[in-house]
Amino acid sequence: MEGVSKRRRAYSVWIAACLVASLFCLVYPVYVIRPFRAQGVRELAAALFVLRFRFLVMGASVIFAVAAVIRYWRLQPRRWPRAGAILGGLLVCAFAVLSRVNVYQLMFHPLGAPAFVSAADSKLDKDEKVIAIQVNGVSRAYPIRGISYHHIVNDVVGGVPIAATY
Repeated sequence: MEGVSKRRRAYSVWIAACLVASLFCLVYPVYVIRPFRAQGVRELAAALFVLRFRFLVMGASVIFAVAAVIRYWRLQPRRWPRAGAILGGLLVCAFAVLSRVNVYQLMFHPLGAPAFVSAADSKLDKDEKVIAIQVNGVSRAYPIRGISYHHIVNDVVGGVPIAATY
């Protein structure tokens, strides 16, 4: 009976380790690389390292968690510990799926068909930063503050399609 208890404990530790690893791989890069926040060189390098190997870590976590849940299920006769193990395994799988979603792509959508006014009619502050472009004699200015959420503006300037971004 002692050996069964140790194995159950070992499988529950494996499930917990897979849960922590998958949660870290999901959350850390998003936390570090979130917009409108300065990133340190080391933390950005670490986040990019995690992103590079996240697919492998998530895949291994899913495989180990599912295997541990199956083995734990066979050794654990009580219902609630079994349910906890299944919940842990399902969370690992959910984190793996969520890690494939590019949250920044969901957050930032290109701004199409922008509206313009003349420089005299604009209500920009004198210190407002803009992205300025001139094509075929047609000038446009895109206020950084106005496109900070979108990060890209699709437009046609002087008959030429452009994408203003920063």
